[in-house]
Amino acid sequence: MVDVHGTPTRARPGVVTISSWLLILFAVIQVVSLILTLSTIGTIRNVLRDAYRGTAAEQAGDLAYGFGIGVGVLTLLLAVGMVVLALLNNRGRNGARITTWVLGGILVCCTGGSLVNNAVGGFTSGGNTGDMPSGAEIQRRLEDALPSWYGPVTTLLGVLGLLALLAALILLALPPANEFFRKPQQAWEPPLPGAAYPAQPYAVGQPGYPSAPAHPAEPGPWQPPAPPAPGQPGSGQPGPGQPGGGEGGTAGPESRPPSAS
Repeated sequence: MVDVHGTPTRARPGVVTISSWLLILFAVIQVVSLILTLSTIGTIRNVLRDAYRGTAAEQAGDLAYGFGIGVGVLTLLLAVGMVVLALLNNRGRNGARITTWVLGGILVCCTGGSLVNNAVGGFTSGGNTGDMPSGAEIQRRLEDALPSWYGPVTTLLGVLGLLALLAALILLALPPANEFFRKPQQAWEPPLPGAAYPAQPYAVGQPGYPSAPAHPAEPGPWQPPAPPAPGQPGSGQPGPGQPGGGEGGTAGPESRPPSAS
C-alpha cells in the first residue's frame, strides 16, 4: 500500500502506543504531585518560619515557598511537554523520540534523586548548627503539621512516575519502534498491463517532440500527390482565358480554323 505521494503507509507498533500512554501517565502523576505540593506548601513555610525564627536562616521558609512555586511551574510545563511528545511519537516523528530520550533521562535522574533525598531525610537530616534546630526536630515538626497520608502518597507517586518513565524510554528503543521511526523510502509500483504511461510535456526543439514539416504543401512519402488545379499544366482542362476554356475563354472567329470551301 502506498499513499498518493508514493510513500508506504506504516502501521504503528504496540510498543510505541504503550510508550505514549506511559508518558501520558507520567504527566498525570506529575500534575497530581503538583496539586499535593501546592496544597501543603503554605504549611511547610509556616513550619520552617517557626523553626528558624531568630536564627541566621530565618528566611528559610520564604525561600522554600518560592522554590516550591518555581518547581511547580516547571513540573506543569514538563507534563505538557510529555503529552506533546507522546502524540508526536505516535506519528512516527524521530525527532520527538530523541527529545523524549533526552528529556526523559533528565527527569529520571531528578525523580530518582528526589526519592533518595526523601528517603534519607532531605535537607532536614543534618544535626544542630549553632542556634538552629536539628534536622530531626524540623522533620518531626513537618510530620506533625502535614497529614499522615502525605508522605506515603507522595513517595508512591514518585515511584510510579519513575517506573512509567523508565518503561516508556525502554519501549522506544526496541527494534519494532526503530523500524517505525525509520524514514520511509519512496515506493515505486510497476504500471499495470495495458495501462498507458502518462504523457510527458515536451517543448518545441526538445528530443521527442515532433517537428513541423519544412514544406507543408509537399506530399509526404506515405500519401499520393494532390491533383493539379484546373488551368495548371498537366490538369487536362483549360483554365479561364485559355483556348478551350470556359467563360471568357471562348475562341473568336479569328481563332477558328478556316473552313474548307
